[in-house]
Amino acid sequence: MNNIRNFCIIAHIDHGKSTLADRLLEYTKTIDQKDLQAQVLDDMDLERERGITIKSHAIQMEYAYNGERFILNLIDTPGHVDFSYEVSRSIAACEGALLIVDASQGIQAQTISNLYMAIENDLEIIPVINKCDLDSAKPEEVEDQIVDLLGCDPSDIIRASGKTGMGVVDILNAIVERIPAPKGDPDAPLQALIFDSVFNPFRGIIAYFKIVNGRIKKGDFVKFVATGKEYDADEVGVLKLTMSPRDEISAGNVGYIISGIKTSKEVKVGDTITHVNRPCESAIDGFEEVKPMVFAGVYPIDAEDFENLRASLEKLQLNDASLTFQPESSAALGFGFRCGFLGLLHMEIVQERLSREFDMDVITTVPNVSYHVFDKHGEMKEVHNPSGLPEATLIDHIEEPYIRASIITAADYIGPIMTLCLGKRGILIRQDYISGNRMELIFDIPLGEIVIDFYDKLKSISKGYASFDYHIQDFRDSRLVKLDILLNGESVDALSTLTHIDNAQSFGRRMCEKLKELIPRQQFDVAVQAAIGAKIIARETIKAVRKDVTAKCYGGDITRKRKLLEKQKAGKKRMKRIGSVDVPQKAFLAVLKLD
Repeated sequence: MNNIRNFCIIAHIDHGKSTLADRLLEYTKTIDQKDLQAQVLDDMDLERERGITIKSHAIQMEYAYNGERFILNLIDTPGHVDFSYEVSRSIAACEGALLIVDASQGIQAQTISNLYMAIENDLEIIPVINKCDLDSAKPEEVEDQIVDLLGCDPSDIIRASGKTGMGVVDILNAIVERIPAPKGDPDAPLQALIFDSVFNPFRGIIAYFKIVNGRIKKGDFVKFVATGKEYDADEVGVLKLTMSPRDEISAGNVGYIISGIKTSKEVKVGDTITHVNRPCESAIDGFEEVKPMVFAGVYPIDAEDFENLRASLEKLQLNDASLTFQPESSAALGFGFRCGFLGLLHMEIVQERLSREFDMDVITTVPNVSYHVFDKHGEMKEVHNPSGLPEATLIDHIEEPYIRASIITAADYIGPIMTLCLGKRGILIRQDYISGNRMELIFDIPLGEIVIDFYDKLKSISKGYASFDYHIQDFRDSRLVKLDILLNGESVDALSTLTHIDNAQSFGRRMCEKLKELIPRQQFDVAVQAAIGAKIIARETIKAVRKDVTAKCYGGDITRKRKLLEKQKAGKKRMKRIGSVDVPQKAFLAVLKLD
């Protein structure tokens, strides 16, 4: 056990952790030159296209140091705020972390929040300044920032470049010297923490675990504590670039188990594996339950695909434990699921993965957050969906979730960023200078205001330099109203939103104008209205497609023309009574991009 090191890589998005992981794999000869490609560990097409890490990936390397052979278990983690749950799981399986900071951008919001998560778990931190080969690199300035943040010695900071390979050997040596070996007793009863799982169509569910105490052998009879299910370990092994079977894995190591599990509900991330005949006394404290922040309805385009969608979501949930879903129905869209996501990027990725990995094309409704609705008797009900709101006369007050947002930016962009946050009903808590030209702004903002387009706007007004991180603060009383969209007097429940009373009028007007552009013209006039309760606050009319019925009248009396027009008018009226308006998928998505 003294020769095992478990570590993860934490950094802000796009600070070069996947590239650095490639160099570590190359220097330890874990991967052949012929298999070498950019972002080796990112095995999803989606990760490669976007250049982001979505899933954390585990891989085992071997490294010779002072004549001894060391086993290094690396877990590469995502950097985007929406995937911080993946990071918390990786941190639970490690004793140390490489903290990577971009030499040209310096410390950013997500770096700090991931660092705090690592410090809470007592991880040994090795600070690394990456991208030192760039012309725009400012390693001295960034070094001062890291010293301020960690209180470490400047000599502890390693300067490196994932592109050129500079400093990689220093990093490998530091991992061996500074990160402690895992603690645990190989002879105690088996205790292993599941930190990830994947679905394989041929072999069932594969669970990845870290053994805290004891050892597991091929063919052992094991039990999953939280679900109480018992299985035979058909295959155990370690994670190289592909899975590499072993006869036995002992305490401190990271590996996988295949036991022919077919249903996704039987494996829970954070669960403990133990032996049936010699169980451990208590389960390991897993990581905290994930709290979804953004809710949206996901519906199959064809109603017959409902069960296929359920199966696809269950398989996706195995791979992404932060996705939650429950069945719901909508008058406009039929049967579907109410899904909880950690953020907008997460929602976009899930939609994209459903389409690519499971061939499921879905309609997604307007995302919203959960509210606490209090009735006149003081009873509280949690509402995720505007259609679940009680009658306005029964509501006493509504509370909405507020987040504590931390925005780190250059001082030049303070003005526009403040304007943006205050326009989103934000409350400035404080602003601090971090170092040099960089400032941290702390705001309390309603979560409902940031779920739609806040992040995109923040990036564009700061030319990409502001970084953003948040956590849920509390629920606060708020004056919210339900805004309904009516087509020909009928409410389309998938377009309903809960919005603040001050924004309702302008939001309703913009919605109507947008829908007027997107809904195709019918044979009859279509009225698009925005309403709060029974009060209409905005209206647009989509004009009917009309045939020129008077074309055949040349000369003669005006009454001939009028007679034809009256006849057409009566026909349109009859059509309107029986006609229905189809809302295209584009219209549901347009609400997200109103500005």
